[in-house]
Amino acid sequence: MSLRKNAYTLSIIAASAFSTPALSETWNVDPERSRLGFEVKQGTDTLKGFFATWEADIEFDPDAPEQARISAEIKPMSASTGNPQFDGTLPGKEWFDINDFPTAEFTSQNVSHLEGNSYRADGLLTIKGAAQPVDLEFTLDINGDTAIAKGTATVNRLDYKLGAGVGTDAVGDIVTVTLDLTAVR
Repeated sequence: MSLRKNAYTLSIIAASAFSTPALSETWNVDPERSRLGFEVKQGTDTLKGFFATWEADIEFDPDAPEQARISAEIKPMSASTGNPQFDGTLPGKEWFDINDFPTAEFTSQNVSHLEGNSYRADGLLTIKGAAQPVDLEFTLDINGDTAIAKGTATVNRLDYKLGAGVGTDAVGDIVTVTLDLTAVR
């Protein structure tokens, strides 16, 4: 191959290397230091709970959030509020219907940087077979190989037919989902 062809080939390879998009990094959730919770009005109080069993797949580079892929699988049967009466109803058909819908899922469609350490993941949340758009706003702090994300999303329980027969005066229709996640790369 001539010197001219070698120089041309090297310039094409170099240009390709610099135009290749950044690769997102894989983050593994530390379940011992992470919590996925929810809050909803119940009468005049706020009922708080969490999901004991869930996992997430996270591909994320803070310098290229638009390339991120975030997904989570939640086991509704693991929902707990500490209120035995309410917890006893959650697995049933009126609420999560865990026999027909043993999992709920979140899948990001777009992740964007807002400002500072704040981001938003726009995605689909599927509960009881109903997929609805949801925005998860979160902060992200990375220290070495450890990331801490804290965020919230609001959903309308009636969009998923959760407690459809329960009036909003007894249980509010707006549920705040809370995320306190620690992950390592």
